[in-house]
Amino acid sequence: MVSATFRFYEELNDFLPRARRKVEFTVPCARAATTKHMIEALGVPHTEVELILVNGESSGFERMLCDGDRVAVYPKFESFDVRPLLRVRSAPLRTVRFVADAHLGGLARLLRMAGFDTLYDNRIDDPTVAALSEDEGRIALTRDRDLLKRRGITHGCYVRALKPALQFAELFQRLDLAASARPFTLCLACNAPLRPVSKTEVTGQLPPSVRAAHEEFLTCDTCHGVFWRGSHWRRMQALLASQGVDTG
Repeated sequence: MVSATFRFYEELNDFLPRARRKVEFTVPCARAATTKHMIEALGVPHTEVELILVNGESSGFERMLCDGDRVAVYPKFESFDVRPLLRVRSAPLRTVRFVADAHLGGLARLLRMAGFDTLYDNRIDDPTVAALSEDEGRIALTRDRDLLKRRGITHGCYVRALKPALQFAELFQRLDLAASARPFTLCLACNAPLRPVSKTEVTGQLPPSVRAAHEEFLTCDTCHGVFWRGSHWRRMQALLASQGVDTG
């Protein structure tokens, strides 16, 4: 058996027991243990890790640990570019898409509002979330750290906030989503594209007060929902604006 010394940085400490936060600590490692195995054994999902330094050198998740190794583990960097050092993933995602677990329905609707393709079903189970993340290149969203430890998930986020609006703000800041947002282009209910529709086509679906006050509408060809710029739209617009999104 070998031992290695670990130090976790910034928000990764949230996953550790209090005695191990923001300090170096030495632990025994199983024979042929990799950095990924030990990081997750210590409680940190691999999807939360952006950079690993072993004895000062950038390493991947499959690096075998040797006796006396010193391992520094970092989350996503926001203040400087570490791309030349990265070894933990083969490539970035070309398109930002999400799959949310069964407990994040409110967040899923808000992400759709912002124009991000987000799969969600309140009956979805962890194996399905993991499979969709792996097969479709989606970022898995969850408050279950064990889900993020599944081998097939390479991109995922542990959502810390409890309320949907705060979760939305957390993801926007953490993943720098503002520039990629396409507000009001996806259906909040089913994730399908929205399209403009004439008032005459949907007039039978409108409450009398809406029919009298509004002229512009969007519809979803999948669930046939109809959307207009009412009070709910104004609240969503304010939420988007708070994250630096121009809603036009």
